[in-house]
Order: sequence, then C-alpha cells, then structure tokens
Amino acid sequence: MAVCARLCGVGPARGCRRRSAAREQRRGAADSEPDTDTDPEEAGGGGVTEDEEAAERIEGGRPLPPSVEAGPGGRAPLSLLELPPELLVQIFGSLPGTDLPSLARVCTTFRRILRTDTIWRRRCREEYGVCENLRKLEITGVSCRDVYAKLLHRYRHILGLWQPDIGPYGGLLNVVVDGLFIIGWMYLPPHDPHVDDPMRFKPLFRIHLMERKCATVECMYGHKGPHNGHIQIVKKDEFSTKCNQTDHHRMSGGRQEEFRTWLREEWGRTLEDIFHEHMQELILMKFIYTSQYDNCLTYRRIYLPPSSPEDLIQPGLFKGTYGSHGLEIVMLSFHGKKAKGTKITGDPNIPAGQQTVEIDLAHPLQLPDIENLRDFSELSRIVLEVQEQVRREEQEREQCQKEEEHSQQAASQPASPLGGEGAEGEETAAGAEGTTQDKASASQPFVLPMGVISRNEDYPRTCRICFYGTGLIAGHGFTSPERTPGVFVLFDDDRFGFIWLELKSFSLYSRIKVSFQNAQAPSREAFDEMLKNIQSLAT
Repeated sequence: MAVCARLCGVGPARGCRRRSAAREQRRGAADSEPDTDTDPEEAGGGGVTEDEEAAERIEGGRPLPPSVEAGPGGRAPLSLLELPPELLVQIFGSLPGTDLPSLARVCTTFRRILRTDTIWRRRCREEYGVCENLRKLEITGVSCRDVYAKLLHRYRHILGLWQPDIGPYGGLLNVVVDGLFIIGWMYLPPHDPHVDDPMRFKPLFRIHLMERKCATVECMYGHKGPHNGHIQIVKKDEFSTKCNQTDHHRMSGGRQEEFRTWLREEWGRTLEDIFHEHMQELILMKFIYTSQYDNCLTYRRIYLPPSSPEDLIQPGLFKGTYGSHGLEIVMLSFHGKKAKGTKITGDPNIPAGQQTVEIDLAHPLQLPDIENLRDFSELSRIVLEVQEQVRREEQEREQCQKEEEHSQQAASQPASPLGGEGAEGEETAAGAEGTTQDKASASQPFVLPMGVISRNEDYPRTCRICFYGTGLIAGHGFTSPERTPGVFVLFDDDRFGFIWLELKSFSLYSRIKVSFQNAQAPSREAFDEMLKNIQSLAT
C-alpha cells in the first residue's frame, strides 16, 4: 500500500491539485490515511459534490478542462491526485470492479471519487451486460454501486449452467443476469416427440434489489406469483435453494389439479391422451417424485464441452428421444478417438449423469445399399463383425502393454520394437481419421431397418457417416446395467441418431440452439473432472 501511495503522490507533501496550498498542509495527512475495507460495497465513502459534478460533466459530453494536460505551475502532472476528478472517474471506470476496493484504500480522495455512480454503471454494463437505464434507480434510492455490490458481485458465483439433484431425473438450470434481476431458468425439452422444436423454459427463482439494505430472493415455483425464498452457496460450484412459503405451490383443486396442470406443462397432453399403460406409470412416478422437493433443491455446476478443430461436429447439448421416457437432454463431448453422450436429464432406468452412448470414431461403418439396409439382420451382422474386431484389438493392446512393461523391467535388453509399431499404428490411425473426415463431408441415403421402432418418423433420409458405438441399457432403478452394440448415425451438424440393436429402437437427437453464458470450462481437465463427478453422483 505504501508503494501505491508513493506512485499516486499521496503524502503530507502532496495533495489534490484542486485544493489550495493551505488546505494541502491542513488535510494532506488525512488524505493519505489508508482504508482497510475491501468489499466493493464499501469502495467509496460519503458523497462529494465536486465528484458528482465531474461525473455529470462526463455523462453530459462536456469537454474536460485544459488543466488535464498540465499540473500546478504549468508542469506535467506527477500524481494521479493532480488529475481532475472527471478524468479519474474515466480511469477508475475502466478498471475491473473487483480492483476498486483496493483503490479505495489508497486515500480518502480516491474513496470519494469511487462514490460516483458513473463508474459503477459502466462496471455493471461491461462485466454483467446490464443494459437497462440504470438512471431510473435513483427514484428507488438504489445506486449502481448497490446493484454491483449487493446483487451482481454478491451472486456472481451462481451464474452459469447447473444440474439439480432430483434423483434420476436431473435437469438443466441456467442462471443469468436479466435486466436488474438475476433469474434461474429451468430449461425443458420440447413436447415428445417433436425433437426439432425449441426448448421450453420457466423461472424457478429470481433475485433483485427492493431496497438498499440487501438483495431479495423470491421463489417463482407454482402459479401464485413470486414469494419468499432463500439461496445458500454451499461451497464452490454448488448452491441450494429453499422456498419459505410452499403453500404458494398448492392449488385449490388439490393434488389432482396439480397433476393435471403439471402434465399439460410437461407433456402437452392429458392422461387420457396417453394410451400406453407403462408410459402412464412412468409419468405418474415422475410427478410424485419431483413434486415432493417443492423447489428446495441443490444444484451442481456443469460446463459445456470444449471443442477442437478435429471434432466430428461441434460438441454441445442435444435433446433426444428415449421411448416411453420422452425427450431427454444429452451432452455430446469428444475425447480423442471416442465421443460420449452424457445424460443431463434422465429416467429411472438410466439416471442423469450416466453415459448413455459411446461412439468409437476409429471404426466407421459402411452401410449396405438402401434395399439391404431395410433388412435388420444385415445391419446386425455388420455391427457384430465390428464388435468382434474391436474386442480383438482391445486384447492385442492389452498384450502389447504387458510386453512393453516386461521389456521396461529388463533394463539390460535393447529398446523394444513395439515403439516403432506404435508409431506406425498412430500414422494409420491418423490416416483413418483423415479418411473419416472426408467421408463425413459426403452424404448417403439412409432408412431405418424394418422392425426398428422410432418415436419420431420424421428423421432425415440422408446421412454423412456412421460409426460403431455402444449404448447403456438397464432395468428399473438402474439394475443390471450393460453396454450393448449400436450404430451412431451422423445426419448433419445439428442432428445425429443412435440405433440400439438389442432394443430394436432408434433415438433421434437435435442440437439445443441456445447461447449459454458463463458456461465454458476453464480447462479440459476441469470438464473431465465435472463429467466424472456427475457420473459418480448418479451411480
């Protein structure tokens, strides 16, 4: 802090350019007193008329005085304190808001200037995208500094994408700054089976400033409007919500009316429209399970998958068909020669967090002509042959690893030739990857084999390329899980499909075209750790 004071020219021998020499001697020492408060909420002291007038000059477009370029006696300024306040407002406004509390500790002059709302209005706009007319806040007595410190800065850690802990069902929550509010939007897939329709969303909570004291948290669940809620940041990348007035979630018609309303919102239909008995049971089970939480939930942060130029398509979030379970949200990510589809929402069979499909990008499939493709047994034969090939290759890799470990233990022996073979294998794999990328740019006719069930018959009739893959299936309650062979079908940049051979079923996936903010992983390692964590929680 002493270094900062010297750089800024703070001390008993220096003072503000705008003060007289006599005032410098009387108040110079007071101006040099450091301030120990580091909270953005305290970055500034009492209001100063000089600084407010300076801010008004800047906002009104009035030119800066000529004294900016010269200090006392016509010399160049040697200290920040010799600059006019309106220029300091511009300088301080360009700094990150988190740095301003340290600046306020330098001296009381800086602290007074940091009371200028122009600085905080700019920080709200540039750091959090608040484009509202913040001047209207003056009517309510709330300053831009209050908005920054008590709302945006305080709750900055909950912005981004989150997965709620709702048993096997999961979910996708996006917390954003929306005007002068922070709102948690729950994203829902479109109604089954319209996988290409846009996502639906509804607010679960919101935070805003009602008065200068503190931010107000409101629960938005139910149909009776906003009511009192609470948010607690449990730890890094985890927070919880609680509704303090759950009676607002109840309806006059009781549970039956609540169920009918939920069914229309969740499925876009009535129970009488659903003739499949097993599907009715699954829907009723989900309503009973999810409604018991009453919006009292714990959320864990999730990241969007990182991308690279070598990826087959842009990774991201997709909505896919899952038979009687309806549409679910899946995250597609690439990991070298593998691609993984991880469930963000799930069901009692395969819960959220589990890896629903895995694609082996090193084994593209050559589909038969369109007539033979209609024969399920022909497609099954091709896939099972590749499955056997993959099994042999895995055995060979394990054998090579054992031999390499054995050769490393024999220090006196010359280097094993396996290194050369490995390099050759890498070159072959690289060549195969180039061929795969070339094939992916072309298109070929596609049709589902006879007997394969699809919830959506409006699937594309041409595809770019197909790969061998495996899909995860299990009994109710995630019992007896196993990976079974299947076919990954890439239709275009935004749609792909998966044929589950054992189930004779087809899932169609369509990209979620929403620009999510604050959702990028800080690193590939952080993303991989996130995937591992949500899978371990699901297990």
